[in-house]
Amino acid sequence: MQPTNLSEQEAVRYAELEELTKLGINAFPSELFPVNTSSLTILKEYPHNVDKSVTIAGRIMSKRIMGKAAFAELQDGVGRIQLYVSRDEISSGDDKSIYDEIFKKCCSLGDIVGVSGNIFTTKTGEISIKVKDFKLLAKALRPLPLPKEKDGIIHDAFTDPEQRYRMRYVDLVVNPAVKEVFRKRSLTIRTMRDFLENQGYLEVETPILQPLYGGASARPFTTHHNTLDTKLFLRIANELYLKRLIVGGFEGVFEFAKDFRNEGMSRFHNPEFTMLELYVAYKDYEWMMNLTEEMIENVVNTVCGSSKAQVGDKVIDFQRPWKRITMYDAINDATKTDVSNMQEADLLTLCKTHNIKTDKTMGRGKLLDELFGNLVEPYLIQPTFIIDYPVEMSPLAKKHRTKAGLVERFEAICNGKEICNAFSELNDPIDQCQRFENQLKDRERGDEEAMVLDEDFLRALEYGMPPTAGLGIGIDRLTMILTNQPSIQDVLFFPQMRPEK
Repeated sequence: MQPTNLSEQEAVRYAELEELTKLGINAFPSELFPVNTSSLTILKEYPHNVDKSVTIAGRIMSKRIMGKAAFAELQDGVGRIQLYVSRDEISSGDDKSIYDEIFKKCCSLGDIVGVSGNIFTTKTGEISIKVKDFKLLAKALRPLPLPKEKDGIIHDAFTDPEQRYRMRYVDLVVNPAVKEVFRKRSLTIRTMRDFLENQGYLEVETPILQPLYGGASARPFTTHHNTLDTKLFLRIANELYLKRLIVGGFEGVFEFAKDFRNEGMSRFHNPEFTMLELYVAYKDYEWMMNLTEEMIENVVNTVCGSSKAQVGDKVIDFQRPWKRITMYDAINDATKTDVSNMQEADLLTLCKTHNIKTDKTMGRGKLLDELFGNLVEPYLIQPTFIIDYPVEMSPLAKKHRTKAGLVERFEAICNGKEICNAFSELNDPIDQCQRFENQLKDRERGDEEAMVLDEDFLRALEYGMPPTAGLGIGIDRLTMILTNQPSIQDVLFFPQMRPEK
């Protein structure tokens, strides 16, 4: 039975489905189809496989009927290849013609089919498959938004970003080049994993549902466990759990983690995102800086073919060593003012001078962060380590061994955005408790992103955590750079979207 309110093209497809049913043909068969090659393999290996018999499957993306024969284009997971379909070649041998009654009459663009046949070259030189056997594997009941060309102008292309993100399954079909972005994303993660495993570090998994959220400054998503009758949080970071494993005796652990932060969305922010976090015992942030630039340079060489990545009209070079500058020096250079000893009142005045919005919840650390985020970060294009942060900004980092009021922390900034964050990890439980208590004071003055006190983590530190270096890398932002994509939505298969109207 046809649904109501069908478009003209959808009505045609339901009519084709009814016709197939009358012919006794299942438009959604379940048996295995023995694919033995791909379009890419056929095109690469030609002419060594002239007249070789192949079996392939994919979507029909174009169809040109010419009486008793037709040309069609089949798209599989890695490319496209032309089919030559002839009535004489695929006749079923009885009074029903596969060509006339199925392929010609009931097969539309977007239908998924399987074919077997021989490789040959057409008179125009195009490598093709002469189809011997044809089977419908899945009927497409909605038409694909395929682009149409008239007078050299492309019409009706599937280019609207919101539609593409919302219906990624369609985007991947009609804009197959998008797949390359996600292949590079996968290669990025695989290369990082191989690098870290070759160092001898263990990949682990930590809880996504947590009784307390911690490890970052952010607002969480909350949920409720019915059996335990308790509130739980989707993790905003996995840092505190990974450091518990260092306490437990592992000397190097890492995790590719899905984190969740209940914050605004932008072309650099999605509520659900992927982080690599790494913790290595008996190391410090200087050592971690060296490892970070080595690992990322290795990733860029693997994914991009060299240490350079094209991002818009800029070429970003990840070859070591990267520039290093302290946070205070970076802000001082931008403001022509020494902020190292400034307190809240003076920092508020400086923010006002530079037209930076502030509010009463912002303490000294937040104000410095606003100055840096507005006046420095957007202008750091080549990979740069910003080092030695004020202690107020870093409640989980160890105090600097020689510089009072600072911590041993770095962020890597590239193309105007942070791509990683790292510390010499704070392992003094007394100092950590005081930092948590300072965060609670910030929360009392209205900072909803201030950290909460995690008593179990403090208990873990009391059993002793060795000196440790920790690192977090934003996989989504790094992938944006390596694939030359302007928005985080372009490197996520299914980004968060507003409810569909």
